[in-house]
Amino acid sequence: MKKFRKVLDGLSSSSPGGVASPSCGSAAGTPTAHAPTPQDIHVQETLVSENFQICKTVRHGFPYQPTCLAFDPVQKILAIGSRTGGIRILGRPGVDCYSQHESGAAVLQLQFLINEGALVTACADDTLHLWNLRQRRPAILHSLKFNRERITFCHLPFQSKWLYVGTERGNTHIVNIESFVLSGYVIMWNKAIELATKAHPGPVVHLSDSPKDEGKLLIGFESGTVVQWDLRAKKVDFRIYYDEAIHSVSWHHEGKQFMCSHSDGSLTMWNLRNTARPIQITYPHGKILKDGRKESCKPILKVEYKTSRNSEPYVIFSGGLSYDKSGGRRPTLTIMHGKAITVLEMDHPIVEFLVLCDTPYSNEVQDPYAVVVLLEKDFIVVDLTQSNFPIFENPYPMDIHESPVTCTAYFAECPPDIIPILYSIGAKQKKTGYSHKEWPVSGGTWTLGSQTYPEIIVTGHADGTVKFWDASAITLQMLYKLKTSKVFEKPKAGDGRAGELVEEDPYAVQMVSWCPHSRLFCVVGISSHVILYRFSKHDANTQIVSLEVRLQFDSEDVISPSEAENNPCFSDPSSPQPPGSPGSGTQDSLPCLKVKSRPVRMPPGYQAEMVVQLQWVDGEPPQQITSLDINSAYGLLAFGNCNGLTVVDFLQKTILMCMGTLDLYGAADPYQRLTRSPRKNRQSTSGLTELSDNQVSMDMERSKSPTSGNATHTHTHTHTHTHTHTHTHTHTHTLTLQDYHVNGHCTSPTSQPCSVGKPRITGVPEGPRLTRRGPGRPPFRKAQSAACMEISLPVSSHTEESRENSFSRSRSSSVSSIDRDTKESVTTLQFGESYGRKGDALPTACLWVGTSLGVVLLLPISIPTEEEERMEEPITMGPSGTVLMLKGSVLRFAFLDCGGALIQSPYEVWRDPNGPEDPDRTRRRKLINFSPSSSQEACGDGHLAVVCSEKQAKVILMPTQAVLFTHNITESSFLLRADVVSVCNSVCLACFCANGHIMTLRYTVGLSHPNHDSGH
Repeated sequence: MKKFRKVLDGLSSSSPGGVASPSCGSAAGTPTAHAPTPQDIHVQETLVSENFQICKTVRHGFPYQPTCLAFDPVQKILAIGSRTGGIRILGRPGVDCYSQHESGAAVLQLQFLINEGALVTACADDTLHLWNLRQRRPAILHSLKFNRERITFCHLPFQSKWLYVGTERGNTHIVNIESFVLSGYVIMWNKAIELATKAHPGPVVHLSDSPKDEGKLLIGFESGTVVQWDLRAKKVDFRIYYDEAIHSVSWHHEGKQFMCSHSDGSLTMWNLRNTARPIQITYPHGKILKDGRKESCKPILKVEYKTSRNSEPYVIFSGGLSYDKSGGRRPTLTIMHGKAITVLEMDHPIVEFLVLCDTPYSNEVQDPYAVVVLLEKDFIVVDLTQSNFPIFENPYPMDIHESPVTCTAYFAECPPDIIPILYSIGAKQKKTGYSHKEWPVSGGTWTLGSQTYPEIIVTGHADGTVKFWDASAITLQMLYKLKTSKVFEKPKAGDGRAGELVEEDPYAVQMVSWCPHSRLFCVVGISSHVILYRFSKHDANTQIVSLEVRLQFDSEDVISPSEAENNPCFSDPSSPQPPGSPGSGTQDSLPCLKVKSRPVRMPPGYQAEMVVQLQWVDGEPPQQITSLDINSAYGLLAFGNCNGLTVVDFLQKTILMCMGTLDLYGAADPYQRLTRSPRKNRQSTSGLTELSDNQVSMDMERSKSPTSGNATHTHTHTHTHTHTHTHTHTHTHTLTLQDYHVNGHCTSPTSQPCSVGKPRITGVPEGPRLTRRGPGRPPFRKAQSAACMEISLPVSSHTEESRENSFSRSRSSSVSSIDRDTKESVTTLQFGESYGRKGDALPTACLWVGTSLGVVLLLPISIPTEEEERMEEPITMGPSGTVLMLKGSVLRFAFLDCGGALIQSPYEVWRDPNGPEDPDRTRRRKLINFSPSSSQEACGDGHLAVVCSEKQAKVILMPTQAVLFTHNITESSFLLRADVVSVCNSVCLACFCANGHIMTLRYTVGLSHPNHDSGH
């Protein structure tokens, strides 16, 4: 078990008094008089280390690599063993328990002590374990190790104190189940067979007591020999020899006959009155060929022979298909009932099956009512009481990985009505054909704890499905299933580029964003598409709006200052279009998938409203989306990748902004990025051989970005000038910007690598455009290269802060380590009420942007307040010049008021978009706003921003942008996930580290507490 760090009791202050970061940029203006100072912040800390401990709860999903199965017919509980030593005990829905053998040895067989709350396990390390199930957590009471023989089969008769254990050598040992020690009674193989027989009969493959006499033990050997041993007289009653190997044996309840299954696909029936030959030999799936030979069949691995009061006996077995028929067929379970033979095909290989009967006594009529079938990757129960043998609907969350899980999201304290609504809608989706009877595994009891609250887990899958699970109780219960692939046309051969981008699973879900209050749901797919869903209780015919975005910022040559000043940012639509543009008639500027253009009838539940797709550019597929956020109150959706950021107004169905990552900095780029050409600058470049965190270049000057010419403007009216080529499904022509992007190197695990581009076609018609550098070239060159890009940090008197800001795992001390073709990705996004600049007096709508280089950017948003204006007037947003710095890729944002309480993002109260019109109620949007000024009064306006990267966490006071606390979370590793969560009426930062540590940090203001680390 990996380490678990309990509580890191404070965020170490990086500078006394909380000095504003020198890397922070701001617009002109002075802080408001009501802005709090660090001395005004008083957070009442209540969390201590004892509030946190690691605790095993439950394992969800299908058991990994199952091996065996057992059932208690009285208590009606089920046990499943696995190859990794795990035991899963299942009862009625909600009863689910997992235990693990410390040795990790595979569980070969399970035997319940029927109606006694105990279980015997036989493991691959030849050890028997007796488990006590009558306690909260099952535990091993006794263990018995076989040192000289390997265990092959076990049998425990009902209400018996003797456990019979067969071995590989053919011997049978007897264990006292109460003391769990060997009794000393051993049935040796050479005494079980005739003395004249010299051949070894093979391992013991079957043990069972006679239904007519519990003092008689039937022993089956692999070679085909069956022996009935008299336990009292210690002698053999009879011996049976058969040419084919035996796999299993099953008694008739009267104890006069038994049936064997064999390796040649045959079933033999034996009568105890005449054991010289079988009274019946059948090949259920084999035929007699024309030449008189029998058709070769696969082995029948197990057979169950069960009698019924009101009908003929059931013969149920697995395997036995002819080799010719089984070539293209799936694994089967065969049910023979009288003359009727039913073959049930399975999706996965059968591990084991059990027939459930009304009685635990083997000498009574069995009356089977169900068959439990354990498959390699599934678990089903067949109803035997109906002639068509339907299956029961499985109440356990066994199908979590029905399609591989590609992303997960957890939501706590959801609105109390959301779970019943999702369940009622999801219940209508269920397949027909299930058995109407109650689930037969109905044992055990469970109760809800006193601290329950609505919890939902959302899983995205490789086939494009999304599942909502109720996680409020012990076990997961699926509430609702959404198929995102229904939004798109089925791809045809040679149509589109989805096959070129993703050969399999083009609809795989990469991330989700869900607002439980407004019930807006957003899905990001692997084909660089974003789908927006709204929830409705009514079905509707909907026209899905399709928007396409050209977010590919590559350059032939990095722009020089003179070129940036002389060339406009937007191309003239009348000028000749370069290859790959819509005007060229090529297959570029197309998305990977095709959205359905006709109105689609959508059932109640989540209904697709809009699809945004990234386009192919210059023969290159769009880069995968790395970040996503949605806000129902603002009506905005934002997503980013390694090329830049896109913001969508989903109320007006328009692309609000599409900018490259470098453009987001405006004039506040903390890195000095400039180009050198040997023809223009022949200075010695020997000083470029090393770039370290301790050395900051003093003589570099900033290269102007395309937006640097008007960097003094605080807002960019991107509604009218969008840095992209966009169009809806009506394909209206808009401006196309030939954007550039300066590549930067990032190795953060949260950043996805960008594919290397293909060389551009030469001979591009001249016109207003930006000079481009081939995307196939590396973004940084060594000193002797034709072009060299340098990165340095802004010169500051705060040496320690500069050294801290210079750190990133994406920037190394050697030039060669940054000589790679990757880019600065947008790794996290967060909408909220905040202060875009130091001089802001009131909070406004903002978009916080985090990148893979540890940069935090703030984009203020101007949104019309009146609803009529909101639907018609444009929204303005753009870079504010505020830039904050952290070590490593930015993972998470959170906002606290000055009292330490978590500030939620504003949201719109849900209303049914397809509901009937109510003349007494207005259809206006109802917005709930949690602005910092409304959540506090003691310290005036302002709030705390918590920013966490994969290396570091900072608490920043807004709007002054003073860094109150900085904590270096890890030096030797990096964080994979982080989030600010509420615990015990307080908040903490929970982190999951790549080295297996789980850490929690609290926000102690003014104090620095030592870190705590638990043992292994």
